[in-house]
Amino acid sequence: MLRYLLVRNNPDMSIFVEILIRTEMDELWEKSQDPKLHQRWDLRFTEINYLPRKPEEAQKFLYSTRIGAGLRIEGAGESTGQRDDPEGHRTSALKFWSDDPKSLIEIGSGYWKYIPTKDGIRFITWYDYRKRFGALGRFVDKLFFRPILGWATAWSFDRLRLWIEDGILPEISREKALTYAFSRLTIAFIWFYHGLIPKLITRNSDELRMLRDAGIAGPELLRMLKGLGLAEIFFALVLVIFWKSRWPLWFTLAAMFMATLGVAITSPNYLTGAFNPVTLNLAVATLAIIGLLNERYIPTASNCLRKPAENEQ
Repeated sequence: MLRYLLVRNNPDMSIFVEILIRTEMDELWEKSQDPKLHQRWDLRFTEINYLPRKPEEAQKFLYSTRIGAGLRIEGAGESTGQRDDPEGHRTSALKFWSDDPKSLIEIGSGYWKYIPTKDGIRFITWYDYRKRFGALGRFVDKLFFRPILGWATAWSFDRLRLWIEDGILPEISREKALTYAFSRLTIAFIWFYHGLIPKLITRNSDELRMLRDAGIAGPELLRMLKGLGLAEIFFALVLVIFWKSRWPLWFTLAAMFMATLGVAITSPNYLTGAFNPVTLNLAVATLAIIGLLNERYIPTASNCLRKPAENEQ
């Protein structure tokens, strides 16, 4: 009853995630139902422990999630039922709650569905929860918490898919994702900084001199500097918006080579400076290579469906 009260009465606010995983039912069931395996791929939980139970009792469990600065949120739950149907579908329903005053979630419920198809298993979750902290809690939930929780669920489902389909351990996919994120964000910051600070705000004398050395002078000089600054800021945004596209990294790699070659031809004296284009451009190019090497096997929330089909609502 609790599952229908929290989830079915307000489907638009519920969190729904679906992914197709090319595997057999038993393997997916084991990796999602065994708490030690589940906690390895699910970003929402740091630790899950099943409590002892009698055969006729529901399976109760404890969970915790690290939130940083040495803090963690703790809660509990229970599996309220599992069933198979004649078509081979499986469903696992659960409810969960937290008495931890740091937890925005007070109580919730949901289910997992496993639907066999000719291409694999449709792995689905649908859940909702009641919030603490009154109007403030509802505001934080709508603006921040629920979107992040939905993204974390979808990202985790794709992490599980990579584990099952490609043999990429969850710990490895996490490290690859972090490496990719740090390298890509650093490249974006460098593009943004070099477009904004030396070109648009300070109009650095070295920037102007290199343009003069390249044959640009007169009124075109400042227009070119501004244009280059805006282009670099725009490209920084491209790196973030088109997060999984490889071409911005390839473009960065080529741009660093061309920029170094251009300076070597028109302004070779800068190559011997304390902070010079050789070291900067080499570092940025290396970051681009690191991003390219780590992009392939990282979890992506966009690989999941976030709304159910109309005939399943």
